Amino acid sequence: MKICVVTDRRKELSVRLPACDVALFGFGALGQVNYESELDGKTDKFEQVAKLSHAARCGVLCGCITDSRGFLRKSVAAAYGGKLLGITDMQNVLDGEEYKSGSGVGVYSLGGYKVGLCIDSDLYFPDCVKTCAMCGCNLIAVHAEDIADGIAPLLIRSYAYLYGIPVVLCAGGTAFFAEINGVIASSNQEVAAFETSPKNCYRVVTSRRRGLFCDGYEDY
Repeated sequence: MKICVVTDRRKELSVRLPACDVALFGFGALGQVNYESELDGKTDKFEQVAKLSHAARCGVLCGCITDSRGFLRKSVAAAYGGKLLGITDMQNVLDGEEYKSGSGVGVYSLGGYKVGLCIDSDLYFPDCVKTCAMCGCNLIAVHAEDIADGIAPLLIRSYAYLYGIPVVLCAGGTAFFAEINGVIASSNQEVAAFETSPKNCYRVVTSRRRGLFCDGYEDY
């Protein structure tokens, strides 16, 4: 599985992508997208994402700020084969942020691979990655505006190791990629490329819990 990350060092969507299965674009490529303008045909930003997925023959995941009648959300547009598959919004908005929260987890089939989305602040909430893991995703794609606190790379490394899924992060001007064995790579180039072989590695985990009453069962 070949993954390409176009960081916010490049502030436009038009770029010659290397051969890849999935391409991530930072928030700077589309900027702010107004749904009303898109529906009226005044702008065609989502159409550009769809066309790029056809031209590059890969899945495209592009971060953006969506405007729905004045309500702003951090979102990711997903496209494949020349079609816009959907828009996924960030679920968790932290104190003091101007954005509205969305709902639902974004899981998309891109070229035979199942990719789960994690958007900005959602990275701080493990349930998002855990849900994608339970859905059988082959890759977790994280879009963040910045990594000012330096925690994001540590989190994707932990998630990749704990849940057995590679995690790619596009954060501002930097790209990170974490493998399931805990190895992490980074790049500050405009266009970064990573490669991985998806694996289904499972462990048998048993636990004891009090409750779920069953008559005649004794502790031992």
